[in-house]
Amino acid sequence: MKAAIESRFAEQVEFLRELVKVPSDNPPGDTERHAMRTAELLEGLGFTVEKHPVPEPFVRQNGMVSVTNLIVREKFGSGLGPVIALNAHGDVVPPGEGWSKEPYGAEIEDDALYGRGAAVSKGDFATYAFALLALREYADELEGSVELHLTYDEEAGGFVGPKWLLEQELTQPDYAISAGFSYAATTAHNGCLHMEVIFRGRQAHAAMPETGADALQAATPVLAAIYAERERLTSIQSEQDGIGSPQITVGLISGGINTNVVPDRVSLRVDRRLIPEENGEQVEEQLIELIESVVPEDCGVEVECRRIMIAEPLRELPGAKKLIEALKWPAKEVLGIELKATGAPLYTDARHYAEAGIPTVLYGAGPRTIVEANAHGADEHLQLSDLKAATIIVADALKTLLR
Repeated sequence: MKAAIESRFAEQVEFLRELVKVPSDNPPGDTERHAMRTAELLEGLGFTVEKHPVPEPFVRQNGMVSVTNLIVREKFGSGLGPVIALNAHGDVVPPGEGWSKEPYGAEIEDDALYGRGAAVSKGDFATYAFALLALREYADELEGSVELHLTYDEEAGGFVGPKWLLEQELTQPDYAISAGFSYAATTAHNGCLHMEVIFRGRQAHAAMPETGADALQAATPVLAAIYAERERLTSIQSEQDGIGSPQITVGLISGGINTNVVPDRVSLRVDRRLIPEENGEQVEEQLIELIESVVPEDCGVEVECRRIMIAEPLRELPGAKKLIEALKWPAKEVLGIELKATGAPLYTDARHYAEAGIPTVLYGAGPRTIVEANAHGADEHLQLSDLKAATIIVADALKTLLR
């Protein structure tokens, strides 16, 4: 397996460079061009690629412009063995500022490939595709199927990516491995509630504020209550390693008309991270109750709490242990580590597979932490040694699972 991957590693690196060179920022979420380029590259490797465009109204409803998800299916033997899905996402956060390299230049320096999406998670397009190519060397020994699920809306919640593929019954895998990093396997992660709190008052001249209803004044005690809630949440700890505490952040504030006008409308965008022990709808109810309890009475301001998104946490299903065991031995052989199952304080598309009852872990190419890769930051990069190691480990785990 190692020899098969090493013989094509230069080709694998070039494959990843081509993926990084095509922007797929989300927002705005116009990812069609990247999907078509990915399909072209995969077909050049000899794969048959299914293109599944998501209807535009549903795409727009989820805050994006265009989404075409890709599926590659590789059957071994009679195909009656397990179906294992490998899922990674091709949409990326916008580059932002502070880069020392061109964000879409795919430059290589000191054995690292730089560019937006190199680590999260175009790198695992390459990991999974070339692991599958190597697996063909053992086709006579295997029974079952491997599917590549290359999707395009993880940064918007995965609702028109993996969730849509599963709901449309375009795939029914028995297990799933989702994009991750090389030095641990993630079996649980946080969820997230995004909420908009809208305060509607009545504008007035700043010289006579009493004649209006100040939306910002009504929002002020709500802000104080949210930050007091942040302090309270630090006393709560998940029992799952790597998760930590629930978190809450006001990430965006907008409103007002002009400096000399009492603001008639203010909105807050709230991000509430859920630990696996929490339920999203219950947390939403509690947060709404907290907000409504501190708005001043008879202030003339109407308050609306509007859900933007709930992403439930990833919780480990019993079958996930089989995936961990398959990854452990090659991880020790290749990296010299005892691969541990852990949690992560973010949320990913993996939860959609688990919600459908599919045992799921996150494992792929990357360093020990997101911070090391500058994922979602300037100079995002992937060590090429980690790419090669993860490809060998995933391929070997698939061989074990399909024997």
